[in-house]
Amino acid sequence: MIATRILAVRHGETPWNRETRLQGFTDIGLSELGQWQAQQLAQALREEPLAAIYASDLSRARDTAQAVADVQGHTVQTHPGLRERCFGQFEGHTWTEIETQWPEASQAWRQRVPDWAPPKGGESLIALSARVLGALNGIAERHVGEQILVVVHGGVLDALYRAATGLDLQAPRAWALRNTAINRLLWSPEGLSLVGWADTAHLDTDTLDERSV
Repeated sequence: MIATRILAVRHGETPWNRETRLQGFTDIGLSELGQWQAQQLAQALREEPLAAIYASDLSRARDTAQAVADVQGHTVQTHPGLRERCFGQFEGHTWTEIETQWPEASQAWRQRVPDWAPPKGGESLIALSARVLGALNGIAERHVGEQILVVVHGGVLDALYRAATGLDLQAPRAWALRNTAINRLLWSPEGLSLVGWADTAHLDTDTLDERSV
């Protein structure tokens, strides 16, 4: 079987994660806990055979990936196609602020309307999924027969989970997207399949589970 094994990991916690502020394309660094989570991840993956390490070009993902790269002796390769969903006008605001200031837009967001995009340049779920899957396909094609690490974001992982399980973009989410949890996928030219999800054995405390970052 022509396949690439993928470890897909969400970045470590940021201050905005803790405050439930949407980050999107906004470049927010790791919190102290997020840095610790990245180090725990690096130790957990110390013995994993990795042909390459990829990350979103946003610092919270790049720095998490770098912790693993330092242990493995790899260089982190960044890819803008792995960025979080752009939330436009919503970025920097908490869920409560969004619901208060933009009630109609908030409803469309909560209902996961696939072709709806947040005001002022935001990205629809359809556009996000197409971007993420396009980026991952291109990366995975270069590593057939190997295992790679990709460090990304909550919205990106959500799109990958749905693609691997065949779930509709509008279906309610019932799976975890925890910071630095290890998720295992298998890529082939036919698409993605799910191997394992939300392994947090390397963390000795519960991590933050956000609906989006």
